[in-house]
Amino acid sequence: MMIGRAVLVWLLMMAIETIHGVLRNLFLAPLVGDLRARQIGVFIGAALILSIAVLLLGWIRPNSVRSLLGIGAMWLALTLAFEFGLGRALGRPWDAMLADYDLTRGGLLSIGTVLLALSPWIAARIRQSS
Repeated sequence: MMIGRAVLVWLLMMAIETIHGVLRNLFLAPLVGDLRARQIGVFIGAALILSIAVLLLGWIRPNSVRSLLGIGAMWLALTLAFEFGLGRALGRPWDAMLADYDLTRGGLLSIGTVLLALSPWIAARIRQSS
C-alpha cells in the first residue's frame, strides 16, 4: 500500500514538473536563456517536489527512516527513467541530457536529483518540527 501511494505521489510530481518545464520554456527561457532557465528551474522544481512531499507524506504513511530513504530512492530511479526515456523519445541527444547533470558544464540536475532522493526524509523532518 505504501509503495503504491508513493508511486501515485511520484506521478503527481512528474505531472507538476512537466507543467513547470513547459512554463519555464515559454516564459523564463526567453528572458534569461535556456541554460540559466534550466538552472533556475532546478531550484523551483526542488521546491515544488519538497512541497508535494511535505503535503502528502502523511498519506503515504512511511513507517521508518529506511522507508523514507527507500521512497526517495524509488522516486529517483523512476524520475531518471522518465527523464531519459522522455528525452530520447523527443530526440534529445545523450550528450545534451547528461550535460544537465554535469556541474562543470553548468548543469544542476545532479543537485536536484539528490534533493529529490532526500525529499521524503526532509519532508518528514519538516512535518516533525511543525
